[in-house]
Amino acid sequence: MKIESYKFGEMIVDGIKYRKDLIIFPDYIMDNWWRKSGHNLIKEDILEIIDAKPEYLFIGTGKFGLVKVSKEIISYLENLGITVFIGKTDDAVEAFNNETNSNKISAFHLTC
Repeated sequence: MKIESYKFGEMIVDGIKYRKDLIIFPDYIMDNWWRKSGHNLIKEDILEIIDAKPEYLFIGTGKFGLVKVSKEIISYLENLGITVFIGKTDDAVEAFNNETNSNKISAFHLTC
């Protein structure tokens, strides 16, 4: 899947416009991703990602980077063999689009 564009509150993936936070899996998009603790990512928020066993996970923390990912979550994912990229959503989009490995997943906060 290719992210064609991102701006505050909106992402276009393969010609489809999304206006809610989303997770891009290799074969589908979850377009209603909601975190239980708001701007704090917890393990429960990414269980489906963990179950999918990606090699790469890109986390977009919002236009201004307000979503926080703890060191414990990062260590947990890395111990599972998942390479993690965390950055503001603009940067995570660029990294996701540049990664050629197809076993990748991304989780994007589209607003703040």
